[in-house]
Formats: sequence, structure tokens, C-alpha cells
Amino acid sequence: MSDGRGPFLPLVGVFGDPETSELLSERAAIKAWLDVESALVAAQASLGIVPLHVAEQVEARANSMSIDEAAMHEGMRLVGYPILPLLGAVGFDAPEVAATIHWGATTQDIMDSGLALVLRGVLARIEMLIIEVGDAAAILADRHRGTAMVGRTHGQPAVPTTFGAKVAVWMAEVARHCDRLRAARERAAVLSLFGAAGTSAALGPRSREIRRLVAERLGLAVVDVPWHTARDNLAEVGFVLAAISATCGKLAREVIDLSRPEIGELRERGADHRGASSTMPQKANPIACEVVVGMSSLAAQQVPALLAAMRAGHERAAGEWQIEWDALPTVVALTAGCLANTRDILSGLSVFPDRMRANLGIDGGTIMAERAMIRLAIQVGRAAAYDLVHEACSVARHTGIGLGDALVRTLEPHLLKELGPLDELLDPESYLGDTPAVVEAALEIWKTAKARRAEAGGMAT
Repeated sequence: MSDGRGPFLPLVGVFGDPETSELLSERAAIKAWLDVESALVAAQASLGIVPLHVAEQVEARANSMSIDEAAMHEGMRLVGYPILPLLGAVGFDAPEVAATIHWGATTQDIMDSGLALVLRGVLARIEMLIIEVGDAAAILADRHRGTAMVGRTHGQPAVPTTFGAKVAVWMAEVARHCDRLRAARERAAVLSLFGAAGTSAALGPRSREIRRLVAERLGLAVVDVPWHTARDNLAEVGFVLAAISATCGKLAREVIDLSRPEIGELRERGADHRGASSTMPQKANPIACEVVVGMSSLAAQQVPALLAAMRAGHERAAGEWQIEWDALPTVVALTAGCLANTRDILSGLSVFPDRMRANLGIDGGTIMAERAMIRLAIQVGRAAAYDLVHEACSVARHTGIGLGDALVRTLEPHLLKELGPLDELLDPESYLGDTPAVVEAALEIWKTAKARRAEAGGMAT
């Protein structure tokens, strides 16, 4: 929820994930910046470059002092960045600290390294949410592996499937996102410490050693090529998060469609006045799904912004870097909100197998047309069989009779005989193909994805 000072952003502020919001807070960012400054001085002190007692003072101040955020904002408006006013606060009334802290670094080093720390923690939270979504999907897929329902293509009835097979597709996609997120996180959790224009000149001849010591203290990876204007790893994080959000949005859109009363196959978790209208007492709107659709759409819009940030030129950006300041936390917060709400949707979803079964018989049971065509094709060929069954479907629709009666009416007796017993032929639950294997495969994919996570130790916070 907004603290009253900034914009009221209901999607993230009300429907978002509170833990993620805290990890993305200004307080968390300031702590990350101070942790980087403290690690830098400590590394330099361990090499005898600065006095040890000064490093101890910096660490003590970084861990205990309260930063006046309003004053820092005022300084930021003056110089354009928060680190200089932050250094002033840390070094206030401590001349040795002021003379030593930030030695050899530049503002972007501190902010980028702080961002890497924040991303390490917040992506661990998002991975936990992904696991919760996948686990909820696994329960549904297993429980409904044999629950027959209408399979829809182009929004229209196609052939029978099972609800478990539908959820299996969602689950396999979520599993792939686990791998994508872990890879993106590893490339983003990297120290930046290269000085003004990436040459490390101000850090002195031991710059590489200092970098390694700082990275070790912070638990970040280390590279020896500056990335002040190489923003591809952060854009990758943004894309992966937007893709995760898109999966959630697709899932939510399907639940919205299938919860329409004229379909009535699913329903969000219910509660007194949940999804209520201010004027229509009968309403029970799918509010969690609507939130996810909105969040996923907004998450996607951050990707072009992060691609624009990649255009930063020379050795330091001139405006492109600032795009990330808002775009990256925004896509993170939206993705966490998508996942938290999707988890709740799946874990509280009401499934109505009887309605699914009844919907298999709509339109005269023509959903079984493919099976009839395949059976006839053995005798007359696929093209001729297609035309014969198409004619029967047209008769069924225009007369209101079932497909079986329409086949009896339109087919020659010898062809009708080839179809065998019509009750068996037109039984949707006997034409589910490989759906059991689909569910088993998806469950195995999910199990494997979780095992890879366990082998990697999850994501350290």
C-alpha cells in the first residue's frame, strides 16, 4: 500500500507480494549500497591499503546509522544520484571515514553492485513463488488426470482432453521458467567495481585482487570486464520475469473463460462478497485472475524499456541507465504479484467435472467428429471421410439431433457398419489419446526441475 507520499499503484500496492515489496524498498536499496561500501573498505584494509580501524568504523556506521531519506532525496535532486549524499551522511562528523570510504569506486559501481545484491534476494523469493505455483499445478494435474473436458482450438470445441492434461501444459512451462530464472540470476548477481570509465585506474595496481575480495565478502560473482554500459544481463532478467508473468496471464485468462456461467467448468476460490459488484448482487467476478491479467500485461511493457537501456553508449550512459531504476523493480514486483495470485488461484480452484462432461455433449456431440472421420478413412480415405463426417455435423447442427443420429441419416449402410457401435465410437472418455502420458511426463518434468533446484541449493538470499 502507498505510504501517502508517492503514487497510489493499486496492482502492486494492494494485490502484490508484500515480501517482494520489502526486498525492493528504498530501505533495502540503501542497505545494499552501504554493504558494498563497507565491503570495499574492508577489502582494502585487508590488503593494508587503508587503516583497519577506519574500515571497522565504516562497517559500524553502515550497520547502525539511520539515513535521512528526505535529505538524501534532496541531495539526489542536486547531483542526480543518491550515492554522493549517502557518503556525506556516512562520513558526517567522522573525517577519517569521509576521507577513506568509496576509494577508487564510482557511483554506478555502488548502485549496480547493490542492485546485484537486491536481485539475488528478490529472485530467490520469486523462485520460491514459482515452486509454489508448480506444486499447486502438480496437485491439480495429478488429481484430474482422468477428468474429461472439451479441448478447445481457436476458442471452439476441438477434441476431448482432460483437465489434468491442460494443467500439465501450464506446469511444464513453469518448470522451464525455473531453469531460465536460475541462469538469468547467475548472470545478474555480479559485482561491478571498475571506477570512473571502467579502467580501474583509481583502485590502483591491486584492483583485480580488491574486486575478488569484495565479491567474496558480498557473495557475488566477479568478472574483470566492466559492465557499466553492458546491460544485457539485466535485460535478460527482465525478459525472463515478463515471460513468467505471461504464463501466469495465460493461465488466468483460461480460468476466466472457463468460469463463465455458460461454460461453468472452473471457479476461483469463493468467499462472502468476493468479487462483488457495487450494483449487481449476483456478481462473483474472478478478481484474482483479473489482477494477474493486468499485472502480466504491464510486466511485458517493461521489456522494451529495458532493451532501450541497453543502448547506453561509450563508457557511461547518459539517461539510458536511469530507465532501469524504475523498469527493473517494476517488472520484478509485477512478476511476484502474478505468481502469488496464480498460486492462490490454483490452490483454491473449484473444478466441476460434471459440467465438463456435460459440455462434451454440446453441439450434438460433434466433438467426436475426428474419431468418426479417422474410422471411415480406413475404407474411403481421409479426404472423402472428412467430407462425409462434415456433412453429418452440418445436419446435426441444423436439425438439433446428435452426431450419431446424423451419421445414421447421412451415411450409406455399409459405411455406417464400418464405424462399429456408435455408443462406443462417440464416447468422449474413450478418445483421450495420450493424455495420461502427457500428465506423467509433465509431472516428471516438474520433479526434475525441482531436483535441479535442490542440487543447486536453491537461490541463496
